[in-house]
Amino acid sequence: MGPRPPSSEEIHDAISCLRRLTEVFSRRRHQLALAEGLTEQQWRVLEEISTDQFMPSMFARSRNRSAAAISKTLRQLGDKGLVTAAVSKSDGRIRQYALTPKGRRVLGNLRDRREAAIQHVWQKLDGRDLRTFIRFANDLTERLDAYALQMSENER
Repeated sequence: MGPRPPSSEEIHDAISCLRRLTEVFSRRRHQLALAEGLTEQQWRVLEEISTDQFMPSMFARSRNRSAAAISKTLRQLGDKGLVTAAVSKSDGRIRQYALTPKGRRVLGNLRDRREAAIQHVWQKLDGRDLRTFIRFANDLTERLDAYALQMSENER
């Protein structure tokens, strides 16, 4: 006899747990950003600029945002003294963005705070439980993605 399928109540409890977990992660990310005087979107852009692979149009597309919204965020970060923009030496149509020393400091502070939370919360978990969670979360993500893709194709 194989494993028993979950009951409807168990499924809804799991969905509720996932919702709560998502809300806590979102709230904590908001708190971290706010502590440095940023929005979550500004933090995401700072992180992306730090990779030296930042292209505003591609970032906008990958985040399902408009180019205008990303441009606004870049202006805000520039006004805060966290980012500089310069015309590319190889192509005058392209602007290159870089973190200022202040921007690197703010991003470092955010990373330090995030790492402190990881140490405080995640390091105290049982490794087996965490590995089980990783497998489950990856499986669930793949199933949800496949279902969403199937539904999207059916709607065409």
